[in-house]
Amino acid sequence: MSELINNREVDVPEQTRRQAMLKEIIKELHAGKSVEEVKARFAEAVGDVTVAEISAMEHSLMTEEGIPVAEVQRLCSVHTAIFKGSIEQIHRSSKPEEQPGHPVHTFKLENREIERLVNFRLELHAGKFLKNDSEEIIFKLLEDLSLLLDLDKHYSRKENLLFPYLEKYGIYGPTKVMWGVDDGIRAMIKAAKAALSQYSGNKEEIGAQLAEIIKEVNEMIFKEENILLPMALDKLTEDEWVKIARESDEIGFCLTSPEQEWIPERAAEPEGAAVQEESAGESPQGFIRFETGLLSLHQLETVLNHLPVDLTFIDENDVVRYFSHGKERIFARTKAVIGRTVQNCHPPQSVHVVEKLLEDFKAGRKDAEDFWIAIKDKFIYIRYFAVRDEAGRYMGTLEFTQNIAPIRALEGQKRILSE
Repeated sequence: MSELINNREVDVPEQTRRQAMLKEIIKELHAGKSVEEVKARFAEAVGDVTVAEISAMEHSLMTEEGIPVAEVQRLCSVHTAIFKGSIEQIHRSSKPEEQPGHPVHTFKLENREIERLVNFRLELHAGKFLKNDSEEIIFKLLEDLSLLLDLDKHYSRKENLLFPYLEKYGIYGPTKVMWGVDDGIRAMIKAAKAALSQYSGNKEEIGAQLAEIIKEVNEMIFKEENILLPMALDKLTEDEWVKIARESDEIGFCLTSPEQEWIPERAAEPEGAAVQEESAGESPQGFIRFETGLLSLHQLETVLNHLPVDLTFIDENDVVRYFSHGKERIFARTKAVIGRTVQNCHPPQSVHVVEKLLEDFKAGRKDAEDFWIAIKDKFIYIRYFAVRDEAGRYMGTLEFTQNIAPIRALEGQKRILSE
C-alpha cells in the first residue's frame, strides 16, 4: 500500500481524512443505509482522485483497519455507481494494449461479446419471460445463461494470471474484492439456471434474479475497464503482459478469442542472443539420486506429467512451488502461480477453509484431508497430504486431484489386454 501512495504523491493528512470518511460510510451501509443515501458523502470523501488511489484506500481499509472484504465489496459498488463517466482517464502516447492479442485488448474484446449477450439477448428474453413464461422462452433463457457461464474463463484469467502480477506489486485488496464479486456473479448465474430448470411459476422471483445478473455483469465490466485494467497497465511491464498473453490459452477465452498472437515491437536482439535463449529453454541437465534410484531431471518431470493425477505442492510458508502439467489438467494452473501464496490463489469466500487445513497440518492434528465433487461428467477426488521429513517436521502440502469417474464405473474384472 505504501508503494501506491508514495507513487501518487498524495498528501498524507488528506488521505487520512478520506479513509476516515470511507470507514464512516461503510458503517452507515452496514447499518442499513442504501447506496443512494451515501453517494453524496462518498463523493465528498474521495473527491477527484485516481483509480489507483481508490484501490489503495480499499487495500488500507482491509489490511490496516481490519474491515472484512465483504464490507469493502459493498464500498466497491458505491464508487462504481458514482464514478461512471468521471474516473480520471490515463492517456498514453503509445498503446500496445490496443493491439490485438494484448491481454487488455482480449479482455475488452470479450467484454463487448458479454455486453451483447446480457444487454441484448438475455435482457430481451427476460422481458419476454415476464410477459409469457412459455417453455420456448425458458429454453432460450437457459441457453443464454449457459453461454454466460463462459464468463468463468474471463474471470479465471483475471484471478490466475493478472492478479498474481498485481500482488507482486503489493496490490492485494482490490484483487480480493473483485474475486469475491466474480464468485458472486458465477453463483447468481448458476442459481438462475437451477431455478429455470425447475420452474414452478415463480416468474417475478426469476425475473429479479436475471435483472440482478445483468446489472452485476455490466458493473463488473465497468470496474475492469475503468479500475482494474488501468491500474494493471500502470504497474505491469511489457514482459509480464507477454507472459500473461502466452499463458492465457491454458485457461481459455470467453465467447471469442484473440485474433492473433501479440508480438510487441522491440529492437533486434544482439547477434547470438537467440541461440543463448534457445539453450536456456532446454531441459536442465543433471541427475537426482533418490534412496531407490536415479533419474535425470527430464525423466523426473516427464514421469510426473504422465501420472493420471494433477499434483500441486506448496512449501512450509504456503508458497506454491510446483505443479504438474499433464495433458488433461482438471483445474487450470498457470506458471504465474509459482511463488504466490496459496491463500491468494483462492477466492476470499474459501480462504478460511485453506487456512484451517494448513493450520491442522502444521500443528500435526491431521496428515490428510479429502474432498470430492461432481462437475458435469467428472467425479473429482481432491486429496491433501501434509509432507513431513524423517523427523516429522512439516515441509509443505501436496494436493492430489484425480477424476475418478472412470474408476467408480468399473465392474466385474479385466484380465486380458485391450485390443
